[in-house]
Amino acid sequence: MTDDAPTDMAGLRVGHATRDGDGWLTGTTVVLAPEGGAVAAVDVRGGGPGTKETDALDPRNVVQRVDAVVLTGGSAYGLDAASGVMAWLEERGRGVPVGTDPGHVVPVVPAACVFDLGRGGDFRARPDAATGRAAVEAAAASTPGTPVAEGCVGAGTGAVAGLFKGGVGAASVVLRSGVTVAALVVANAAGSVVDPGTGALYGEFFLGRVAYPSERVHEAARRRLARTASQNTPAPLNTTLAVVVTDADLSRAQAQKLAGTAHDGIARAVRPVHLLHDGDTVFALATGVRPLGTGPLALNDVLAAGADVVTRAIVRAVRAAEPVDGPGGAWPSYRELYGRGAGEGHGEG
Repeated sequence: MTDDAPTDMAGLRVGHATRDGDGWLTGTTVVLAPEGGAVAAVDVRGGGPGTKETDALDPRNVVQRVDAVVLTGGSAYGLDAASGVMAWLEERGRGVPVGTDPGHVVPVVPAACVFDLGRGGDFRARPDAATGRAAVEAAAASTPGTPVAEGCVGAGTGAVAGLFKGGVGAASVVLRSGVTVAALVVANAAGSVVDPGTGALYGEFFLGRVAYPSERVHEAARRRLARTASQNTPAPLNTTLAVVVTDADLSRAQAQKLAGTAHDGIARAVRPVHLLHDGDTVFALATGVRPLGTGPLALNDVLAAGADVVTRAIVRAVRAAEPVDGPGGAWPSYRELYGRGAGEGHGEG
């Protein structure tokens, strides 16, 4: 298999709407499927999820395909962003047909939110339907293969990963079969993404390319994190969200298995994970462009890759994030404290 640039979302498009400044630090991200939609599934493992339309994705239920998935800030309030995406899809006749008129459709738009309330200073500054419309319009204006913006954008604008600033990350891989598996994540974890003893990112232990900071750099970072942590009000809820996509032809049950195993990718990069005050949620989307292969174990490579790209995407999200110091709190970035990675004063292990 070959690691691809984090731009190939298997034919799907990504759009961000970002709100920051004047009390705002939040946003919405939309993953837009091609015309005709994509097979979809979800697996929720956090104890405090904020979601919309996830029951519709149960393989036992009637909805076969969806046209978009929404990831948003604003906690449960931010789920309002999905209404703007629904309206945009309805205007284009995209959704579940419910009558003889082609315009009579009900778009099914699954959504999940992260907690970022008040991180910009204004508790009431959160995404709404207009934010969702802006994000889906941004997705529609892009083309498949357009680089996915990472870091403090969209739903990752106000994200926090442990004591560090979090954000959006993306990664993809092309398997030997030619099937693409990709992930888009919003890293907003209650748990830590960093080994407290060394300062190395947990996810990089699994990727086999760990950048170990020097003891001097790590000690300085620990002092800085202690200062900022004492200034911030602890957030009651945190969540890591992911959308894992593939161009393989998956059934709904197979897509649900992919969503479930992809949670392993979160557990490799965040410790602890899936707590009662997390809302960790993974969606899976399959466009069905490529055959999966034959035999009962043909799915295994896709399942393994799904977890791997989620881990890579979380690492990328943390490394791409920029620091925030404002009325809602101060969160240093990993890059600010430790540098960009191997080759910047770090040892390679």
